[in-house]
Amino acid sequence: MKWRRPFAPNCEAAVVTNGLPGLIIAAPASNGGKTVLTLALLRHLRDLADQIPVAFKTGPDYIDPAFHSAATGDPCWNLDPWAMRPETLAALIADRDGDKRALAICEGVMGLYDGAATGREGKISGSTADLAALTGWPIIFVVDVGGQGASAAALVRGFATHRPDVALGGVVFNRVGGPRHEEILRQAMAEALPDIPVLGVLPTDSRLTLPSRHLGLIQAREHPDLETFLNSASSWISEHMDTDALTRMARPTHLASVSDKMAPLLPPLGARIAVAQDDAFAFSYPALLHAWRKA
Repeated sequence: MKWRRPFAPNCEAAVVTNGLPGLIIAAPASNGGKTVLTLALLRHLRDLADQIPVAFKTGPDYIDPAFHSAATGDPCWNLDPWAMRPETLAALIADRDGDKRALAICEGVMGLYDGAATGREGKISGSTADLAALTGWPIIFVVDVGGQGASAAALVRGFATHRPDVALGGVVFNRVGGPRHEEILRQAMAEALPDIPVLGVLPTDSRLTLPSRHLGLIQAREHPDLETFLNSASSWISEHMDTDALTRMARPTHLASVSDKMAPLLPPLGARIAVAQDDAFAFSYPALLHAWRKA
C-alpha cells in the first residue's frame, strides 16, 4: 500500500510576501532552553497591548502545545512539515492570521536540523529548518553556553551557514555564568558573525526548570504552580533580553492559502462525537478539533 500524507486538506498554497509574520525558536539540540524561552516570550507578548502572540509547535507534539496555550490563553497548533503538505501548513497559518497585531511564535523540535530519516540517501525531513525554509520565518537560535565560551560562536556559525535557505535572525545565550562570560560570548560573536545580533544573555535561574519524565515534560495541567512559573519566565526575559529587537526580526510567511475556507485536516468521524480532555487522556491536536467543529 502506498503511504499518503495524513493531513492534506483540499486547498492550494501560494507564495506571498504579506502573510502572518513570525519567528521560530530553535536550538542546536534538545534540552537547550527553547521551551522555557518560548513560554517566556509568549507570556511576555500576551501581557503587551501592541502584539498578539500566536503559538505554533513544530512536529507531532502534544505536551509543549499545552504549555504554550497556558502562556497565551489560546490554542497552540502543530506545524509538521513531514506529515503535512505545504498547502496544509499554509491553511493552518492563514487560519490564525486574523489580527494585524498577530505575531507567530513557533517552537522548534529537537535540534534545528533534526527530523525523520526518509530512507533516501540518508536524508532528513520534517526538521525545524524545513519549516523555516517553507515559511520564511527567521530562526531565533538558543544556545546553552554552560561550559563553553568563544566556542559558542563557532557553533552558531556552523548552524548559520549549513543551509542557505534558513535564516538565523539572532542568538540568545542561555546559562550565562556572569558578566565576564557574557563579555567573552559577545566578543566572539562580534568577530565571527557581526551580522547576527546577540538578543539576550540569560543567566541560570533555578525557578525556571520544568519537571520531566519518560515522555519529556510533565503535562501542563500537572504543573503545581504554572502561572507563577510563566510570570517569572516573562520577567526573566524582560530583564535579560532585548525583546523589542527580537520581535522586529519577524518576517511575513511565504506561504498563504488561496482558499477562503480551510478544509478539515481529517474528515469528521460523525455528526456528533465526544473527545476526552482530562488527566487520563489529553493528547489531541487542537487544530484538528477546531476543523471538526467548523465542518
